[in-house]
Amino acid sequence: MKDRFLYERIVVTGGAGFLGRFLLDKLRARNAEVFVPRSSEFNLVEKADIVRLLKETRPDLVIHLAAVVGGIGHNQRNPGKFFYDNLMMGVQLIEQSRLHGVKKFVAIGTVCAYPKFTPVPFKEEDLWNGYPEETNAPYGLAKKMMLVQSQAYRDQYGFNSIFLLPANLYGPGDNFDLETSHVIPALIHKCVEARRRNADFIEVWGSGKPSREFLYVEDCAEGIAKAAEVYDEADPVNLGNGREVVIRDLVELIAKLTGFNGEIRWQSEKPDGQPRRQLDTSRAQERFGFLAQTPLEEGLRKTIAWYEASLTATAAGPGK
Repeated sequence: MKDRFLYERIVVTGGAGFLGRFLLDKLRARNAEVFVPRSSEFNLVEKADIVRLLKETRPDLVIHLAAVVGGIGHNQRNPGKFFYDNLMMGVQLIEQSRLHGVKKFVAIGTVCAYPKFTPVPFKEEDLWNGYPEETNAPYGLAKKMMLVQSQAYRDQYGFNSIFLLPANLYGPGDNFDLETSHVIPALIHKCVEARRRNADFIEVWGSGKPSREFLYVEDCAEGIAKAAEVYDEADPVNLGNGREVVIRDLVELIAKLTGFNGEIRWQSEKPDGQPRRQLDTSRAQERFGFLAQTPLEEGLRKTIAWYEASLTATAAGPGK
């Protein structure tokens, strides 16, 4: 039997979501008892619900994954909601965790917190050297306030709160809704649908010139689990694989892997978002031994296979 996890009672907000399901597997494999608050039972924007959650579960550790988030378009349509909901969840969860004797808080930030023009690779000390890219700044800034709060609470109260910055995630179980999804699931959806309809082309937002870094969801879950157990410092930490891919190359790779052979039409009038993204991941390796294991093409193959299987299962219907 494996040794028990350092923290035996854990609350994971957003634990029923994309990243959360993988993190639960990692924590349970370490023999931890995990509670996942359902949004139907606990509205984490409301203080009273947070207090009730902590009283009922009495956790040693809180890992805050829950977020109101989407792709560029969804961010543009909901800047106020994204700012308020994410800010209120983070601020109140950290404060109430401190008041209820939680031993450790793990705040999950976002690469969107970095300034729009950050030198590549992004180093954690660059976080405050400019304003985030405008289309997702309200979301990024709301999340970044958890870093400020974590450091302030560590200084004043000795509260063990850490702040992690994952790269863009992808993998099986992602959100493939074109209205709210991020770039990889949206591209997979478009390419698979176009192939199935024998369409001549797909349309893709932007110019294709920006770059991004993508972290396979299971790798991210492992990084969070490692940090949750052993990392106890004020410095924020990037979680990524340190590899950059140009969006145009990404689209061509996904088209190849999905079997779509048509034309790719770039909607250059649509926003590109941040020009480049690539993280310096050395701190995570040095402080808690995290190193991503999944190459992009391997992760894409797994993600596409999952999506194709989900479409087949949906078409077959229940009980088929």
